[in-house]
Amino acid sequence: MPDLIEDLLGLAPDSAIGALRRQRPEALRHAEGAYRELLLPADPGGLSLAERAALARHVAAREGDAALAAHFAGLAPAPDPSPRLDALLAYAEKVAMQPEATAKADIDGLAALGLTSRDIVAATQLIAFVPYQTRLLAGLRALMQEKAA
Repeated sequence: MPDLIEDLLGLAPDSAIGALRRQRPEALRHAEGAYRELLLPADPGGLSLAERAALARHVAAREGDAALAAHFAGLAPAPDPSPRLDALLAYAEKVAMQPEATAKADIDGLAALGLTSRDIVAATQLIAFVPYQTRLLAGLRALMQEKAA
């Protein structure tokens, strides 16, 4: 199965770091599976692939990973600006920066814009998953620099 992290890093599976990653095959499988399920699900429900990509791009950009943000931007055409997209992006900021302040009113606001409970859970999982990816990439980039030095 293709691996997003290795693709972004230009990392060969048989490289030293690729071999290190394969020492935990379940971690690789689950991370790639989560990526595919959150960003490229067969049935995206009411949270479109374009909205998912825009949300992930926004979070990756906020986290400071331009390569990951560019990858997400390339997954689907950008959705047209809308109150719904604005609400999703505002929700992402609140969940990421002030999770303790997230309240039922935030969920109700998303529901009022047509998102189902399943859609809101998917958006929340996506908002939490992208920072994991950025930290994984940062750690592997540091290892790659160490190996190169």
